[in-house]
Amino acid sequence: MRARVGAATATALLAAGAPAAYALFDDAGPKTPASGRAYVETRLLFGTERPDGGPAVTDAQFMAFVDREVTPAFPEGLTVRDGRGQYRDARGVIERERSYELTLLYPPAQARTRDAGIERIRTAYERAFGQESVARLDTPTRADF
Repeated sequence: MRARVGAATATALLAAGAPAAYALFDDAGPKTPASGRAYVETRLLFGTERPDGGPAVTDAQFMAFVDREVTPAFPEGLTVRDGRGQYRDARGVIERERSYELTLLYPPAQARTRDAGIERIRTAYERAFGQESVARLDTPTRADF
């Protein structure tokens, strides 16, 4: 019986607090992504460990790569995030490594033209740093700037 009363009390307190929580963020309630424009979001995942056992790609090397290969193709902007990842390599070994996630946004009408540039970026990184692959994820999204 006490458990039921406690659960009912907790539920009532949470329900009463929910409207107050939304009020802290925005008087009009949460914003919806439908207010933005349509974009394609491409995320590229770059590993830093070299399959041949060579030294890992450093921050300076990666940012020089971004300046040389990515910025000319996407001068409008991009985002780089540090990450930690793992994958199964060509030998079947689980590799854990420091990584980078690069996010690009562009209008859907540019997807066909941007595709070749994105593939050049992936190939350039694989060649420059002896990587087996660079993962690519494409998602339709909405954004407002």
